[in-house]
Amino acid sequence: MAAISAAEAGVGGVHLLEATPELLHKVRISGGGRCNVTHACWDPRELAGHYPRGSRALRGPFSRFAAGDALVWFADHGLELVEEADGRLFPRANRSSAVIDCLRRAAAAAGVQVLPSAALQAASPAAAGGFLLQVRFQAGQEPAAGRQAVTIHAERLVLATGSHPSGRRLAASLGHTLVPPVPSLFTLALAGDPLLALAGVSMASVGLSLELANGCRHRQQGPVLITHWGLSGPATLRLTAFAARDLQACGYRANLQVDWSGGRSAADLEVCFQQARSHQARRLLVNWRPWPELSRRLWQHLLERAGVEPSRRWADLTRAQQQRLLADLRGSRHRVSGRGPFGEEFVTAGGIPLGEVDLARMESRRQPGLHLVGELLDVDGVTGGFNFQHCWSSGWLVGQALGESRRPP
Repeated sequence: MAAISAAEAGVGGVHLLEATPELLHKVRISGGGRCNVTHACWDPRELAGHYPRGSRALRGPFSRFAAGDALVWFADHGLELVEEADGRLFPRANRSSAVIDCLRRAAAAAGVQVLPSAALQAASPAAAGGFLLQVRFQAGQEPAAGRQAVTIHAERLVLATGSHPSGRRLAASLGHTLVPPVPSLFTLALAGDPLLALAGVSMASVGLSLELANGCRHRQQGPVLITHWGLSGPATLRLTAFAARDLQACGYRANLQVDWSGGRSAADLEVCFQQARSHQARRLLVNWRPWPELSRRLWQHLLERAGVEPSRRWADLTRAQQQRLLADLRGSRHRVSGRGPFGEEFVTAGGIPLGEVDLARMESRRQPGLHLVGELLDVDGVTGGFNFQHCWSSGWLVGQALGESRRPP
């Protein structure tokens, strides 16, 4: 996005160095191979609220290029996006290759010179201005001169290396500090918890409340999926994104309170139970749930957890038993034993501090001519297309800044 936007803004000689043989690999595998390009969140202030790190700082950049602008940008470049019921936007073709093809076509049309298998190993300010870049090509991919290692002079340099350590190293060599990276957007492990027997059960509206040893609390509401190791789903991922640093500080150990009631108040639940006792008196508890959206398997688990015989009739449910069930429906407690399977994390929290970057131009405040974008910065969003949106926005802003630098005052 940075390269295309710069070239379209009139900058000549734009070169894109890609260390791997395949460009846009992360786009290809994202969204289960469908690529969740962005989210239908049209207000810049509301959009910024979906970023645990960087939310306030991103209001300015999003006021210039947000989700609606990304929708139009891709449409102008031949890619139609379609909104799903939950607000996520995918290519109409429903495959990530359509996004890749769109970006590659746009880069070629704008005159961007793409150099695959070209790893930027070092960058230093040049005495005459700009940067000297030490680039190493993979064997068989060398330029015409046949040399694997070459030095390139660049007037300006944009680092868009994501969470890869190479980008952090390069930024540090050019004077930047680093907020230590920690995993974000991960599932929670509940080792040994009887809840694990319900793997595969999902609930649409679950309240999660995380209590940590340092006194911090984090809450989220939304869909939850029970897995063989613990809890996943959008609400869990959002919870761990906002609690990423607190969880890391506590060794990923915490107490978790789960509200399965869909946000119902204690009074609402009392009414549900009273109606079941009155209208379904002869039915067995195991055969009739307080409300239809409550998972049958979860209801059976809660009966066992509360010590209530599933074969008991609703008419015979004692007041004490009802109170235990109500307590578990609104706040069953579980012990978090760690993160989900290693390598499952979606993004990284941490990177270059935003205070070291002029976010209007995504330009370094410590090294003029250096621009930093995407996940290299200490910015991360929740699941749903928000991390890609920050990439599109920051890349577009760089392109505009580079274009403006070429125009006469």
